[in-house]
Amino acid sequence: MSSPTADEAIARYRALDEPGGRDLQALAELAALVCGVPNSAINLITRDHQHQIAAAGIDPSVCSREDSMCAVVLDDTRTVVAPDASADPRFATNPFVSGEIDTVRFYASAPLITPDGTTIGRLCVFDSEPHELAAERADVLQVVAQRVVDVLELRLRGRQLEQSLVELTRTQDELTRSNELLSLFAGQVSHDLRSPLTAILANTELLADEPAVTGDPAVAELVGATHQAGQRMAGMISTILDYARSGAVLRPTEVALDEVLSHVLDDLAPAIGRRSAVVRREPLPQVVGDATQLYAVLLNLVSNAVKFTPPDRAPEVAVTAARGDGEWRVAVTDNGRGIPATGRDTVFVLHARGDSSVEGSGIGLATARRAVEAHGGRIGIDDAPGGGTTIWFTLPA
Repeated sequence: MSSPTADEAIARYRALDEPGGRDLQALAELAALVCGVPNSAINLITRDHQHQIAAAGIDPSVCSREDSMCAVVLDDTRTVVAPDASADPRFATNPFVSGEIDTVRFYASAPLITPDGTTIGRLCVFDSEPHELAAERADVLQVVAQRVVDVLELRLRGRQLEQSLVELTRTQDELTRSNELLSLFAGQVSHDLRSPLTAILANTELLADEPAVTGDPAVAELVGATHQAGQRMAGMISTILDYARSGAVLRPTEVALDEVLSHVLDDLAPAIGRRSAVVRREPLPQVVGDATQLYAVLLNLVSNAVKFTPPDRAPEVAVTAARGDGEWRVAVTDNGRGIPATGRDTVFVLHARGDSSVEGSGIGLATARRAVEAHGGRIGIDDAPGGGTTIWFTLPA
């Protein structure tokens, strides 16, 4: 990628659109003081003009590039010193030397070079009397010129940072609004779907006891299948609503994760019993968070550990916690078939499933991820010792 032109670099710095400021003025005055002359100027050279953005001893002005002394030596990367410009063939006929504009005699300048190597002008010092300039003072002039570019860079980075903060704030506001709208939308949809679904479930329960249904196995099977489909639909509606609410608005309090896990295991008792699962638990910490959302996280992880263990073995699930550097790491480990490393990033994506052979909505882990990240934590997957999967998440300690 080629470096920008001087005009492009100057435009990026907005150096011609804003006042020079006290910092550049101070550098111009420092240059004159160090070199023992009354005048100095910070000159930016565009395609057609020389712009003095700060000066000492004179008022900043603009002249054509063809009249500029700095433009003559613009490409010289060293400090240029002309003890008597009228005797220097580079400057003798220049209007600032010849008397047409001024009668400059002593002239010295150092380049203004951006970090990407573009020369945008020069810092010059001058006087109407000839002078010599000691080598160490010429070196200092070069250093001051570098500080001029540093000031321009600092202003640029400040504007970029300010713009980033504006965009970040805007993104955060949009995300908050999106979460709120998603929650409202999911709540409305859930309400609109649950009303007819509740009627369907109630009617199928009544139909199941009708003599015409109980006496006909085919009809009874159809009614039973309809009822089961309705229950699955109700479960999916609840899952979608949980996803929409996760991470939207936190209501932080002191939360005892041990109590949350106990509620989870109570609610999962039927599923645990059906699979003859064994759940081993270690003491979990007390954290600051949203109890409802942390319940949803543990519910998803423990239920997945039970559900996705192959039917040829009884699920063995362990829930543990360990304190690390400023955070708690809670882990749920199973003895299932594991999740391939190549698929671990996708299982937390909405509607993605790590095991396509197992029925599921692909929303549970996405819900867990939203909730954990809303708490300032992380969530990930590791191989479990001896096979299986460990899904862990962190929370601030």
